[in-house]
Amino acid sequence: QVQLLESGGGLVQAGGSLRLSCAASGRTFSSYAMGWFRQAPGKEREFVAGINLSGGTTYYADSVKGRFTISRDNAKNTVYLQMNSLKPEDPAVYYCAADKDLPSIVGLTATPVDYWGQGTQVTVSS
Repeated sequence: QVQLLESGGGLVQAGGSLRLSCAASGRTFSSYAMGWFRQAPGKEREFVAGINLSGGTTYYADSVKGRFTISRDNAKNTVYLQMNSLKPEDPAVYYCAADKDLPSIVGLTATPVDYWGQGTQVTVSS
């Protein structure tokens, strides 16, 4: 089992920045690809960003490319999502995810993601 705990959400003005963190416990963190997803009210959960085991390969949704950066620190068992230039369309509950297979994180396969965090709320004021 892998337990994921997100933090760092909150209220920020449009154009501002937030950094989300996801601390993992349980199995070996460096064995898992990691990702961030988000779900806004009335919408389906959507992929935001993914990162491979070493952190050398990243993927982003087109809507956040150039504004968000995913990174990981395997020594701290933590994955981050730096969110800059936040827009009114970015508010959502942001979820951390872990899977042995990066394509599952990115959505290239139909395999469900193995582990999910409970989410952290991000609110953007205009």
